[in-house]
Amino acid sequence: MPLTGESLTSARMNDHTTLPSTTSFVHAPGGRLALRHWGATGKPVMVLVHGYPDNSSKWEAVAQHLREDFDLVAYDVRGAGESFKPQAVSDYQLARLTEDFTAVINAVSPDQPVHLVAHDWGSVQSWEFVTEPALKGRIASYTSCSGPSLDHAGFWMRDRVRQPSLSGLGQLGMQSLKSWYIYFFQLPWLPEALWRGVLGRHWPSLMRLVEGTRIEPRASQAEDGAHGINLYRANVFACMTRPRERFAHAPVLLLVAMKDRFVSPSLTADLARWVPRLTRRELNAGHWVTLQQPQAFAQAVREFIAAPPVESACAEPARDGARQSA
Repeated sequence: MPLTGESLTSARMNDHTTLPSTTSFVHAPGGRLALRHWGATGKPVMVLVHGYPDNSSKWEAVAQHLREDFDLVAYDVRGAGESFKPQAVSDYQLARLTEDFTAVINAVSPDQPVHLVAHDWGSVQSWEFVTEPALKGRIASYTSCSGPSLDHAGFWMRDRVRQPSLSGLGQLGMQSLKSWYIYFFQLPWLPEALWRGVLGRHWPSLMRLVEGTRIEPRASQAEDGAHGINLYRANVFACMTRPRERFAHAPVLLLVAMKDRFVSPSLTADLARWVPRLTRRELNAGHWVTLQQPQAFAQAVREFIAAPPVESACAEPARDGARQSA
C-alpha cells in the first residue's frame, strides 16, 4: 500500500493505541479523510469501514487477528474521528460516502481490488459501494455485519406490506421496534444535544451496562455521535421509501449477529435475490461483535476470502461452529 502521492499525506505513528498503527490523510472531493494503517505492506489490501457512533479505532481488536495476512486500512468516515465534518445533512448522502470510499481505494490500492469489511453503518454504506456499477472490479470481496442495504431493506418491508402474512408482519413489527432510535434521530437538535451533554461522556458505561462490552473512552465520542446522526437523516427514509434495485458485483459474506438488539436476522432473509455470490454465517453474538468476538469475526473473514462462493446458496444458513452454506 503506497504512502505517497498527492492524495495521501502526513503519515505518522500512533503509539498511544493498543495496537501500533500509522495515520495518514486522503483528500476526497468533500474534504480530508483520516486513515489508520496496520498490517504488512505487500499483502492484499483490506479496507475496514466502521459504524455509528464509532470511528476507525473500533477495528483495533479485529486488526490484531488479521494484520499478518492483510495490509489493513480503516478510515474515519466523514463526521467521525479526525476526518472532516460537514454541517449540511445532504453532505451525508450515500453518493457522497461513495466518493469518500473511492478516494480511499484510489489512494491505497489504485491497481488492485480491495477486500471490503464493514460493520453497522459502515456496512449500510458499503452496500452502496458493492452495488455501484462504477466500482465493479474494485472490490474483491465484501463482508457485511449488522448493517443492511437500505434499498434491500426497503424491498423487504414493501414485500411484507403488499403480501401480508402473520410471520411477515411479525418480522416487520419486530424490526420497527428495534429501529426506535432511527425515529428519534429525525428530531432536530435534541439528539445532538443529548450526545454532547450526556451520552458522550457516559457511552463506555452505557455499553458495559446494556451490551456487556468494555470500550475505552475517547475524546471524540460526543462529536462522533452528534455528527453521525446525519447519516440517518440523509438516507434512511429517502432510500427505504423509494428503493432501487441494487445487485452486488462481488462475493459477499453476511455475518449475522443472532443477539443483535438493532438488526433482526430476518431482515436479510431475502438477500440472495440481490447477491449472486452469497455466504451467510450466523454468530452467537450481539451487535458489537467486532468488540465482543474479534477473533471469531476475523476468522470468518479470513475463511471467506480463502474460499469465496461461486453462486448463491438456497439452503438453510448455518450457525457458527456448525455447518455453513455458500
